[in-house]
Amino acid sequence: MIGYPRSQIGLALILAAVAGFVDGVGFLHLGGPFVSFMSGNSTRSSVGLAQAQWHDAFQGLAIIAGFVAGTVLGALIGQGGNPARRRAVLATTGLLLAVAALGDAVDVPVMSIAAMVLAMGIVNAVFQKDGVPGIGVTYMTGALVRVGQRIAASLRGGPPLAWVSSLLLWGSLCCGAFCGALSFAWVGLGGLSIPAIIVLALAWALPD
Repeated sequence: MIGYPRSQIGLALILAAVAGFVDGVGFLHLGGPFVSFMSGNSTRSSVGLAQAQWHDAFQGLAIIAGFVAGTVLGALIGQGGNPARRRAVLATTGLLLAVAALGDAVDVPVMSIAAMVLAMGIVNAVFQKDGVPGIGVTYMTGALVRVGQRIAASLRGGPPLAWVSSLLLWGSLCCGAFCGALSFAWVGLGGLSIPAIIVLALAWALPD
């Protein structure tokens, strides 16, 4: 996250925690697939195909398709990367998470899953600029690679703490997943109202 102002780094940390929360809830509800971690779903689907476990394979592929659809929608909504567009991305994400919580209230879990997957695809467009992805807040492999690379650079005489922001991003997602798991144990999918409120509040409070 080098080169980003502190306000945007703070926003990224909050959104990573939200993504972790949602992914934790989705993981526990579905019993295996993820709603934001598509590398895991890709491996799971491929293994399912190899072992003729068709349900696992096609469930994972359906989630991946929904996530990609969300990233397309997010890129269209966030085109330009100005504050108004960023607010629109956040508002859409928050509304979808509210729909996901509502799906539990009306006992339509498929609605909750679809809304979560779309939301997790869309939210990655928050830091998009000129069509180029910025900080990824729903996947952490790249962040951990940057941690390792920047530690190596620091050992060669580079900036000594350049790796910290990427580690914090990973830690935020982990903390969010921990809270999501606790929430699911208490109130099930209805706990998605918490990240919905947080993201909608961010959309309202985002400065110009």
